[in-house]
Amino acid sequence: MNIVGVDLGGTNYAVGLVDENGKILARIDGETKVHEGPDAVVERLARSILNLSEGNSVLAVGIGSPGSIDHLTGTVKFSPNFPGWIDFPLGEKIEKLTSLKVFVENDANAYALGERTFGVAKGLDHVVCLTLGTGIGGGVITHGVLLRGSTGIGAEFGHMNVLPNGPKCGCGARGCLEALASATAIKNFVREGFERHRDSSLFWNKTAEEVTPKDVFDHAKMGDQFALEIFNIVVDALAVAVGSLINIFNPQIVVLGGGMANAGEFLLAPVEERAKNYVLPTMLNTYRIALSQLGKDAGILGAASIVYERLGRK
Repeated sequence: MNIVGVDLGGTNYAVGLVDENGKILARIDGETKVHEGPDAVVERLARSILNLSEGNSVLAVGIGSPGSIDHLTGTVKFSPNFPGWIDFPLGEKIEKLTSLKVFVENDANAYALGERTFGVAKGLDHVVCLTLGTGIGGGVITHGVLLRGSTGIGAEFGHMNVLPNGPKCGCGARGCLEALASATAIKNFVREGFERHRDSSLFWNKTAEEVTPKDVFDHAKMGDQFALEIFNIVVDALAVAVGSLINIFNPQIVVLGGGMANAGEFLLAPVEERAKNYVLPTMLNTYRIALSQLGKDAGILGAASIVYERLGRK
């Protein structure tokens, strides 16, 4: 039977009809329009789910949502991307509108499940995943079980401290991985360094506000010194984090995903090399670090994997 996977984001959403082999048979993409309120968002998602499920056998619906999620009840406890969604019964409301069983999970946890079910970690029982985007999220699977923590909101790897007294993070602390290696952090470094590096090729055709993380990586490849300075901050922070996670969880694989992972081997190779400096000698050669291969389908496939995890089908 097929599964409907819902990748719910603060700006956009994607809904896909997924078969048991991970093939997306059909999909609907749209704007979340959070400003219209939670009920409007729910109705929009429900219509998409019903459109895709019409005429198809659907086992259940999986929803990957940002924020703190009560996975047992399908409730969004809190999400910074969804103002006003406090203790919002997302799963219950979707079930009422679609008459389908619905499971809700944190989106980073869903990503980890997706990698183990359909991605580069397929079939492995010890997996660590990092999502590198506007923020940084993570998920851990050990002995084949997703680790959620006592209240279901664990694995906040973006808020590991990798540089004491480093840049201030959005969470209020200093030196978090997210404050050093996320897309937001890169844009902050660009703005802060503009006056000192006006001659950088980054600013030949763009203002500091227009420069993207991709621009920084592209110009670093070309040898621009300011771009390389930022790139090395990102790599060093990721290396510390990845090395620490390897020491803690002893995974078979560490998967890097999210928009910034599109930098490919240019990012992966130095992270692999520098992470060795922080890995215990006994841990060396027990793991590999890989880039996600799920691309734009990662959110939908991760959401679909929630259903398999809850029902014990995979």
